[in-house]
Order: sequence, then C-alpha cells, then structure tokens
Amino acid sequence: MSDHEHAWGLLTEFTQSESLRKHALAVEACMRAYARKHSGDEDLWGVVGLLHDFDYDKYPSLDDHPYKGNEILKERGYSDEIREAIMSHADFTGVPRDTPMKKALFACDELAGFITACALVKPGKSLAEVEAKSVRRKMKDKAFARSVNRDDIVKGAADLSVDLEEHIAFCIEAMKGIAGELGLDGSAAKTA
Repeated sequence: MSDHEHAWGLLTEFTQSESLRKHALAVEACMRAYARKHSGDEDLWGVVGLLHDFDYDKYPSLDDHPYKGNEILKERGYSDEIREAIMSHADFTGVPRDTPMKKALFACDELAGFITACALVKPGKSLAEVEAKSVRRKMKDKAFARSVNRDDIVKGAADLSVDLEEHIAFCIEAMKGIAGELGLDGSAAKTA
C-alpha cells in the first residue's frame, strides 16, 4: 500500500465529512506541487497535506485539534517529521514553522479552502473558471467564506517568500490536477 493509500485510509477512518475529505485532497495537491518546486519528498509532503486535519471531524476544539491527531499518528507509527509538520500548521501549538514543508502546509491550508469556495460560486463550479486576480478580489469581501482567515493566507505566502498572487495561481494550478476528485471540474454544475 502506498503512503497516500495508507494516509487516505486513516483520513477516511476519522473524517466522515465529504467537504473535509476534499479539503485534505486539495491541500495534498498543493503540498505535492510545492514539494516538486522545493525538491522535497513529494510523498512525504503529500501525506502531511492529506493528514493535517484528519482529526478535526472528531476533535474540532482548539483543546483537541491537532493534539489528538498527533497522539493517534504517534500510535500508528507516523514519523516525528510528519507529526511536527502537522502540529506546526496551528499557530496556537507553538511548534515553529522552520522548514519549507511546514511553511508550505500553513500557506496552503486556508488558501485551498478559499480557492474551493471561489470555484463553487462560479457558474460552472469549476477551477477552470478561477483566476488569481478574482481570488484576490474575493479576499476583500469579508462576508464571502468568512471562516477563512485572510491574514493566514497573506502570512503564509510571505513566510514562503512568494508573491501572494503567484502563490494563489500556483495552488489553483495544483488543484486543477485533481479537479474531478474535488468536484470542481464543472460536473457539479451539470447535475445541479
């Protein structure tokens, strides 16, 4: 079984929410793309992206997430590197984001959710309709996808030392590669 398949099994064991599963896949796609860009281990970065919120469905409180997930990952034999990267995506854990992988996870997490929201309001419900400039405009609308922390998106790009619009475009392209799995390939609009 591949690292992805093993991680997917763990994710689906703990995460019943279809939207949270799709979010995990979106972050995984962005992380894999950044791994290629930074000459990182694509499978390692992908697993970190896929599992970063796997415990959130069962343990959504700040007291539990991602701490409970960290304990579960340790019990299941996941490496310190994976567990520490996942812990670092939440500011309140105090785990520093001191590697490109940790910085990428933080930078991609909120943005992947925001890009998904932007695609879902397009007439075709497709990532093909989403452009970085329109995402930037939507970020200014505080009523749109209000649960997404815009400051984290901006901070994440800055910490990665990449221009915000370039970061948005990069993540859109990464997510387009799995648009069908995300339900953002236009097929949702056809059945609506």
